[in-house]
Amino acid sequence: MTRTASVSPLPSEFDGFLFAPISEDNNGMTVSVLSALARLDVDPWQEAASLARLPADTASRKLAALIAKLPAGSLAELDTGNLASRLIALLPYQSSSNATSPGTLSSASTLAKSWPVIYVVSYMIFMAVVMHVQSGVANRQSSAPVDTAHTPASSTVSPQAPLANSVP
Repeated sequence: MTRTASVSPLPSEFDGFLFAPISEDNNGMTVSVLSALARLDVDPWQEAASLARLPADTASRKLAALIAKLPAGSLAELDTGNLASRLIALLPYQSSSNATSPGTLSSASTLAKSWPVIYVVSYMIFMAVVMHVQSGVANRQSSAPVDTAHTPASSTVSPQAPLANSVP
């Protein structure tokens, strides 16, 4: 299976499911659904979307089979059937038919793909605000009156004398 990167900077509808703890590994580290799927070289977000489209019992069996593939250790003692059923209940949009609305997943997918556009537009708005503020500060400084009351006067003021070769 080829590895695909799926990192979304936006909140995920699958976070409750993906970050749910499964157990602890031999090192005492918590194993979440996300880390378990990553250890199996499965894209967690794609798998969550796939499971959400299945009927709950089918999704539960599929997830239990994936969990059973994890390396032995403290995870080997798990009741994968009950654990998978508990975890599948955390998936969003489980309707009475236990299937996810296709429109919901496609809109979330579209939103995840459009984050670069959102980032660029946000950056442009931010820069426009910064430039506007800088322009206002520059205008305020250039139009401020000069305070001559505290400007020291020169002690030697020489009047301008006409030049000797000039004609009056």
